[in-house]
Amino acid sequence: MVRGYIGVSIFLWFSFGSCYLTLAESISAGENTQMSENNSTIFRPVRRFGKSQGGSNIISHYAMWHTVPGEYYGLRAEISIWGSPNQKDSQESGASLQIYCKDGGNYNLIEVGFHVSPSLYVNRDVHFFTYWTKDSRSAGCYNLQCPGFVPTTGAALVPGEAVTPPSSYGEQDRYIRLSLNKDPNSGDWVVYRHDLETPSFLGYFPIELCPKMPVKLALTGLVNYLNNTDGPPMGSGHFLDMESSNKKIAYFKHIKKYNSGGHAYDPILVKMLYLVDRPDCYKESDFVPAWNEGYIFHYGGPSGCIG
Repeated sequence: MVRGYIGVSIFLWFSFGSCYLTLAESISAGENTQMSENNSTIFRPVRRFGKSQGGSNIISHYAMWHTVPGEYYGLRAEISIWGSPNQKDSQESGASLQIYCKDGGNYNLIEVGFHVSPSLYVNRDVHFFTYWTKDSRSAGCYNLQCPGFVPTTGAALVPGEAVTPPSSYGEQDRYIRLSLNKDPNSGDWVVYRHDLETPSFLGYFPIELCPKMPVKLALTGLVNYLNNTDGPPMGSGHFLDMESSNKKIAYFKHIKKYNSGGHAYDPILVKMLYLVDRPDCYKESDFVPAWNEGYIFHYGGPSGCIG
């Protein structure tokens, strides 16, 4: 494992409730804290930045839309790319497609997305990343640091690769369209990039990492940071307002689900649940269809979150 390496993704262990939730409380990543509302409970399992730092030193926050457990076969979305040039070494910020797979009493997680992680890459560029963990108590594995995600030769993106240029506030809207879905033949969870002339196969998570239903799908903006500092910006670092546009606010758009045959479709009848754990620090908009943008939501917030 890379020294000083910072974890990216937020692993949430969802309950099987179907109510809308907004959690306005900080939950440290090293605790199995639970909150109950309408018979729904959320568990925060162990997350670690690196071998030398205990999970209790890490604070994680997120803004996401997710499904209830069910027979879902994957996600596709355009993810806006935002840099964070002033981010501290002890901070992490990103966005990802996440699939949580029921496995006995735990949820496994497989994930792909983009993040800024200075202590992992020794720079402040935006990087494509992959992540997986087999259970709620494992710190998991990022990129190609251990067996798990299998990259393909000649892929248009390789785990850990820098992505440039990012979006520029008020000037340039930069995105990459990714998909993570279950292959109907092999059962593996395949990853494609779709914003090029032809889709590029990036690799796959073996079926053993997510072997059976039910699963939960999530589109997530996330931050991680040490508890002796404040939080980094999420997304563009700005809240959504009436004058905002895609050149100013981070988003997931043209969101689609996959069916068992490997075909993408609009999530018209799919129940999506809102979840923001610190709405005083970070926010997200409604999950709605928009003209020429498909299903979309915006998310983000400035730096400076405490706790």
